Amino acid sequence: MSDPALPELVDSHCHLDFPDFDGEQPELIARANAVGVGRMVTICTRMHKEPAVRALAEAHEGLFYAAGIHPMYAAEEPLISVEELVLLARHPKFVGIGETGLDYHYTADSAAVQAESLRTHIEAARRTGLPLIIHSRDADEDMARILTEEHRIGAFSCVMHCYTSGPELARVALDLGFYLSMSGIAAFPRSTEIREIFAAAPRDRILVETDAPYLAPPPHRGKRNEPSFVAHTARIGAEALGLSEAEFRAQTTANFDRLFHKAAR
Repeated sequence: MSDPALPELVDSHCHLDFPDFDGEQPELIARANAVGVGRMVTICTRMHKEPAVRALAEAHEGLFYAAGIHPMYAAEEPLISVEELVLLARHPKFVGIGETGLDYHYTADSAAVQAESLRTHIEAARRTGLPLIIHSRDADEDMARILTEEHRIGAFSCVMHCYTSGPELARVALDLGFYLSMSGIAAFPRSTEIREIFAAAPRDRILVETDAPYLAPPPHRGKRNEPSFVAHTARIGAEALGLSEAEFRAQTTANFDRLFHKAAR
């Protein structure tokens, strides 16, 4: 159980519609609530699944959602239009655009369509005022260039979800006013460089997440991740930033409320 003296914690990025969790969502959410995780954002990565993700958010207080086309699926899915995303954003529990981005680890051959999809999502973030949720893997240079180019065209807010890229992309993102989100990877013993990037970032620009069902932090590494485990990452994050656990929770939750303003308390 959570210490009732500790502030609320938010899991800013999870995937509760994935088959790993079929039929278990009420129990998962209850376990998260029991350790002080009061709100979660579940992310739709393929647009044909948006109705199911929306229904999940509607069914649970404290659960919000975002939708977009994951870059690894950009060549498989019909590209969504700016207008379609803007229409979805009218829903009271729709709080972010994405996840979108660039992933050259397995899908570098679709780089051009990934970039086209990313720019569409950026324009939707501009028009709605909702934060863009970015996935970036093995694409630091192109990601920094596109985000910089697009920000010159018109400002938008953004979080670099599950940040594991290098210090240069972090610098570009932070200079643009964006946020970095800490996942369970930051709690792995060998993730010293990632913890150093977060320790050097402004305190008011850091979020925390699970990316459940992936990337479970110790002591659950290698197992299915779930929103309650964000409490473990928060403890390691607090150490890395030189904060108490209570200070880390309060800071990251305040940051979440500022960025994800539709889901704010």
